[in-house]
Amino acid sequence: MFIKRSYRKELMDDFSVSDGDLVDALRELRLINKFLGGISVSREGVSWFADKQQLSLTILDLGGGSSDILYSLTKKNIKAGIYSVDLNRYACHYQKKFTGNDKIICANAFNLPFKNNSFDLIHASLFLHHFKETEIVQIIKQLLLISEKGIVINDLRRNILAYWGIRILTLFFSQSRLVKNDGPLSVRRAFVKNDLINILRETGVNHYQIKRKWAFRFLLIIPVRENAFDRI
Repeated sequence: MFIKRSYRKELMDDFSVSDGDLVDALRELRLINKFLGGISVSREGVSWFADKQQLSLTILDLGGGSSDILYSLTKKNIKAGIYSVDLNRYACHYQKKFTGNDKIICANAFNLPFKNNSFDLIHASLFLHHFKETEIVQIIKQLLLISEKGIVINDLRRNILAYWGIRILTLFFSQSRLVKNDGPLSVRRAFVKNDLINILRETGVNHYQIKRKWAFRFLLIIPVRENAFDRI
């Protein structure tokens, strides 16, 4: 692992990047999610909350980009109404265009325009590592209020093997300048287990599950009903 997290901004954090660059990156991220743990990890997290008596879950995808993970899950016997939030207007337009989903909201994660208990689940994949710890605490505190059942976080584990692995993969196989730069940097911005534990302690969350998953990912499950929060 790396001793300290990097806080250098990724190229995808610059919302002035062209829509062409973003589309190339989103296409490659779909492949990364398919083969390097994105879909399988999130499926396990969402399935943990799935109630056989409930016809469909409402899931908010935070920083969803193309929200390809959740759309993939709906093809694998998980019934869900998908809502997606992203601050990048190109990403919102891209998802609307290719999915026909009209529940795409361009909004800031620090000021989400939703009432308490608006969704069954909140899903965040490869999103929280873009922020500092204090910012992540702010975001999670909001999510605890707007989620009825829980939160599923799928993010990267900070590890030297993961860093060199993604650096080599993107060097030889990526055609996206964003992915070539941001892939290795994302690992440097990623978490070790104690990072997540400290963040959760600051949010007041006492009940949670943290699991190591393929490939160098963490699955973090936060059941809202098992934690006491003031929703007034």
